[in-house]
Amino acid sequence: MTRPTLVCCSHGTDSAEGRAVISAIVDAARALVRAPTHETYVDVQHPQVDEVVASIDGPTVIVPLLLSPGFHTSVDIGRAASSRPGVTATGTLGPDPLLVDVLVDRLASAGLRDGDRVVLAASGSSRPEAAERVEEVRAALAERLPHPVTAGYAYGAAPSVAEAVREAREAGADRVVVASYVLAPGHFATLVARSGADVVTDPLGLSPDGSAEPRIAQIVAARYAAAIGA
Repeated sequence: MTRPTLVCCSHGTDSAEGRAVISAIVDAARALVRAPTHETYVDVQHPQVDEVVASIDGPTVIVPLLLSPGFHTSVDIGRAASSRPGVTATGTLGPDPLLVDVLVDRLASAGLRDGDRVVLAASGSSRPEAAERVEEVRAALAERLPHPVTAGYAYGAAPSVAEAVREAREAGADRVVVASYVLAPGHFATLVARSGADVVTDPLGLSPDGSAEPRIAQIVAARYAAAIGA
């Protein structure tokens, strides 16, 4: 029997590098779930999620390739999930322990050292639930590091990443290291990179060798498995 279709829904980006990273994550997730898999978006790119879901017959699981909930999960993805029977939307990729593992590894590779302060830099949303999820990740990261960890946002929430960087510097940091909590290269990753930090890690979906980070696909597969198990 054919397994339910997996629909991987990201934000969409004009960045060619960002598009390549997202497509590589989707390909890796397809290999893990061994099910028909589609890549779709809520903005910028096509096909968009409601179009894709309408084209599929049978059980379907939408996994948002988004790190935190917000407008797009509740409105765009929520509308697609309620468009017909048999469609389920899972939670976002974050919070998840594997994401914290990736952040810790990226900071280690960036040469985090005594005297540094860390800013967890998220894309941001006006929805309070997004900031709540980012705070969960910030707290989990702080438990893993012997450094102060604060949060900042590229858009839609306060403080901005630049403000968080400035506050960390004023608090006595030797260096301010931004841990990018953005999935792929693109608009938000560029805003994070321009925050004025001494060091900025790569987006989570991009491995140091330039390939897609395999742990992101593992989270997608876990969300899918939980949905079909339920």
